[in-house]
Formats: sequence, structure tokens, C-alpha cells
Amino acid sequence: MNQIPTVALVGRPNVGKSTVFNRLVGDRISIVEDYAGVTRDRIYATGEWLSHKFRLIDTGGIEMVEEPIMNQIRYQVEIAIEEADVIIFIVNGREGLTNGDEEITKYLHRTNKPVILAVNKTDNPEQRQSIYDFYALGMGDPIPVSGAHGTGFGDLLDCVISKFPEDLSENDEDDSIKFSFIGRPNVGKSSLVNAILDEKRVIVSNIEGTTREAVDTYFTSESGQKFTMIDTAGIRKKGKVYENTEKYSVMRALSAIERSDIVCMVIDADTGIREQDKHIAGYAYEAGKGIIIIVNKWDLVTDKESKFDEFTDDIRSNFKYLSFAPIIFVSALTKQRLTKLPELIETIYENRSRRIQSSLLNNLLADAVAMNPTPTDKGRRLKIYYMTQVDATPPTFILFINDLELMHFSYERYLENKLRETFYFDGTPIRIISRERQ
Repeated sequence: MNQIPTVALVGRPNVGKSTVFNRLVGDRISIVEDYAGVTRDRIYATGEWLSHKFRLIDTGGIEMVEEPIMNQIRYQVEIAIEEADVIIFIVNGREGLTNGDEEITKYLHRTNKPVILAVNKTDNPEQRQSIYDFYALGMGDPIPVSGAHGTGFGDLLDCVISKFPEDLSENDEDDSIKFSFIGRPNVGKSSLVNAILDEKRVIVSNIEGTTREAVDTYFTSESGQKFTMIDTAGIRKKGKVYENTEKYSVMRALSAIERSDIVCMVIDADTGIREQDKHIAGYAYEAGKGIIIIVNKWDLVTDKESKFDEFTDDIRSNFKYLSFAPIIFVSALTKQRLTKLPELIETIYENRSRRIQSSLLNNLLADAVAMNPTPTDKGRRLKIYYMTQVDATPPTFILFINDLELMHFSYERYLENKLRETFYFDGTPIRIISRERQ
């Protein structure tokens, strides 16, 4: 699985970083205002240019003043730079070269990372003449761009992808199944890693937020299957993320989800399901990953027989969109049922990668429609002409129909259930896309 390179945007306040960010990702994600300090935290999105995907980080403006909020912004920028493979240094072409630009340049020279100088707000030929002043920064050829009008971005992105590290895109030798543990802090993710490996690889304590980084560990199961296990920092509720390092941990956890084939959603059997658990599981579902729900600390539960059914019903009620995900009750302390986890992960990996022939899909479709006819609206009936699989990981199917307005979500869910019953897609999301055929 290829790792996506990361590009960070840095610069003084009010040079147009957020406008450039929004233009690069094609959406208004960052808040754009004409005063300093609006973008305080790093904002992440994914962009693509000439089939090269990359993660983009927008940062707050760097100002060399000793004020508490500016110190926090500067710290966030330092983290973004540390995480980045390529840095886009944005300056303001209308204002020209400033002392602030020179101070930031000194810092960027010390990073030893590729830096591309983009001169923003060069909206016309006269303003583009100002780029020559920026040669004094020693950052190579400045690239004139206009975040407001979208000019110059082809040249900028060509330069960006030319700076990507080669080792990020050449990762084909790794044939292991990658899975991660995600969940709130202190649900026992690191303890599960140590129990599976039977050794203490990561720090374990009952203080929330101990694990700051995502940690990769490699092992081979008894069947000979290779695995990469990714432990992650706990994802806290946004309102409770007090420390900058905690915010960094949230991003590392989301990055781990992105890199995983299977995501193990860990719930604390002692404290039960919290609202934040639903948000965390939602990240994995939206990413199309295989999902296992792990109830950890089962050794702390008394009256296990009655609690088993109660907990299962509670999970199915709170995670209705994860009805396909298996539930496993484990104990990192006693290693109860942990030996089943690698085999279950391997099965879900196969399910998530499964491809079905179109002839079999359309046989299923004919039987499904015969058992439950398609819905009608105002005298018009939904007609489904054809079904085909267009992708795997996760399995994605296209239905060619006569009218999108006639495809009700309940009938789409009915077809999804038929697919699961017939072709065994346990543990993996399914995507069904309806398209009108004229």
C-alpha cells in the first residue's frame, strides 16, 4: 500500500494560505478572512494532480512575536513542517519582500526539506513583476500564483510532485495485511498490541493520552500470513483536545486509518459505549475500511452471560451503520479470544478484496426483484437494467436504472443485504452507486 506524501503550506499571516489551500483541494475547507490569526490549527485535506495523491496541511500564519496565541500557532506550524515531505512557502506579491518573510526563510533553511516558493496575489502581469524581489530569499525560482483567480497552479503542482520522495511511492514489496486499533484514550489499545505480541512494545499506562504516535509492528501468524499492526493514539472529543500534541495525535490516528486495510474499533467493556465511539467508528466507515468491533477488558465484567447479550444489543443499536462488522469480546490482560483476531482479520481482508462476476450479480438481481418488486412512484416503476462491480477495497457496485428519483434508500439497503447473504461480505462496507441509463 502506497503512503501518501504530505505537503504543508506555511507563511506569514494574511498572505493567502487558506485561499491557496482551498484552490488546491477544490473546496472551501479553510476559513478565509482578511485579518491575521484566523487559521489557528492545522487543517488537513487530500488533493490530487496528474494521478499523484497527496495530503495537504494548511497552517496558521507565522509571526515572530511573543504572544500566547502566536506561540501556539508557531508550534502547530512546526509540527506540520515536521510531518511534511514538501513545503510550499507562500508570500504576498502585493506587499513585496518583508522582514517576516526573511525570518521564516531562515527557519525553513534549517529543516533540510524541499521548499517551493509561491508568490500569491499576483493577479496581473504588473504584479507578476514583483516575484524577482523574492530571489533574495535563496529559495530558487519563485512561482507566481493567484489563489483568488486560480492562475499558476499547474506550474506550482508540477513542481510539488517533482519533489515527492521516491521511497513513498515505491512500496510494493510489503504484502502484509495492515490493521490498526482505534478508539478513545485508555480503552486498552496499547495493551492489546502487547498481548498479541506477548511483549511490551509500546508504553502502557492508565493515564489518558500516553500514546502520542502511531506505532507500526510487524509479525507473522501461525498460518504464515504477514501482518502490520498499527497502534494509534486515542482520539479525543474535539472539545477535550487541550494539548497541541493531542491534536497531532488525532491526525496521526486518522492517518493510521487511511493506511489500514482493517480497523479494529476498541470499546471499553468497563465504561461502556460513549458518543465519541460513534464518531471514531464513522471515520473508518467513511474511509471504506474493513471493521471489527472489539470489546476489551471483558475480564472486568461480572455476570458475563447476561452482559454479553446486553452489550451486543447495545452495540447494534448504537452502531446501526456497522451491522456488517463482527463483534469480539476480549481481554488484553488474560488474552481471552485474542488468538482468534488474526484469523478474523485475514477473513475480512479477503471479503473486502472480493470481486464478483457480472453474470452472477445479475442472476442475484433478477432473483431479488422477483422476491421483492422494485418500488413505484406516481405510476412509474423503478427499473434496474444491469449490475456490475467496478472496484474492490471496498467492494463497489453500479446499478444502471431508469430514474434516480425512484431508487429509495430502503430498496438499495435490501439489495445490499442480498449481496451480503449471497457472497459473504462480512466485516466490509459495500458501496452501491445508482446511475441513470438513457
